[in-house]
Amino acid sequence: MDDQMNSILLCINLLLILIIIPVPTVLSQERPMAPALLVFGDSIVDTGNNNMIITTVKADFPPYGRDFQGRQPTGRFSNGKMPSDMIASMLGIKDLLPPYYAPDLEDGDLLTGVSFASAGTGYDNLTAVIAQVFSMWDQLEMHKEYRRKLVAIAGEETADAIIRESPHVVFAGNNDILATYFFTTIRQKTFDLPSYINYLVDAATNFVKELYNLGARRIVVFGLPPLGCVPVSRTVRGGKNRDCVDIYNQAASSFNFELSNSLNQINVDLPGSRIIYLGIFDIIVDLIQHGPDYGFEETTKGCCGTGEFEASISCNKFSPCTCPESETNKYIFWDAFHPTERAFHIVTAAVQSQLLNVFR
Repeated sequence: MDDQMNSILLCINLLLILIIIPVPTVLSQERPMAPALLVFGDSIVDTGNNNMIITTVKADFPPYGRDFQGRQPTGRFSNGKMPSDMIASMLGIKDLLPPYYAPDLEDGDLLTGVSFASAGTGYDNLTAVIAQVFSMWDQLEMHKEYRRKLVAIAGEETADAIIRESPHVVFAGNNDILATYFFTTIRQKTFDLPSYINYLVDAATNFVKELYNLGARRIVVFGLPPLGCVPVSRTVRGGKNRDCVDIYNQAASSFNFELSNSLNQINVDLPGSRIIYLGIFDIIVDLIQHGPDYGFEETTKGCCGTGEFEASISCNKFSPCTCPESETNKYIFWDAFHPTERAFHIVTAAVQSQLLNVFR
């Protein structure tokens, strides 16, 4: 009965969000809540860094960006904006968060923040090696270079203040569990699942500690979504009915629990830090289970191609979208891995109050 009541309350809360913040309206502030936003992680927050490297993990071609400004594919793994952009808007900083390796990046872009994220990466270095993308540790090196550029633009004191006062948002772990552990089974040769989850949590915790050592004090770390319910998981291991895969969801839940506990501890241990764990698992489960309540008619397939397995280079102009442009907002997923802009917006708006705790 308690679980049923919690589900009802979550559903009501999300519906209120939809009423109060109509999609695709963005949240804004008269004055920015922070000088900049700095983002690290994988394809959920990569706004185009992979455009600049040789890898198959790309999204800089149609139909990606079908609903983005100017209908341009930018390297964002969705039909439109990503959580990186939405959080920047939420904080009143800017409407779009550029990738660090954008060829047209200007001083003003650096002063107000960038995304260092690289689609296909993870806390496990092997994950980045397999995908041939930037590792999380490469992203730390980018951050060091970024600081040097800030110093050249605005001086040492201002550069340190920007890094100290700006939220550093981290979203990773998806590819480690799905690709490196379950799909390729490479890590299964040396780890059982609980051991691998502990390995990832240690890596994530060390990543946050390194951010702190680089001057970050406001750090937001997202937990994992229900990995067993993304379309490709359903296709690979969901049976003929393409059900959610319990073991994938259990792995994500276990990782989230252990990560939350670890971050709570280091938040106490690191002087002056404000480290926030943001859980999104239950929110997305509720969207999937009660899709029609939010206007979603398709909750198990993506919009691109068949919607069952296409993503990145397999989601292209030769795999026409199953949903016409007028119906994109009826889909939770854009491709077999990534949500639509509308779904991203709902999830981001749902965690707004928790995210803003990083300033308290």
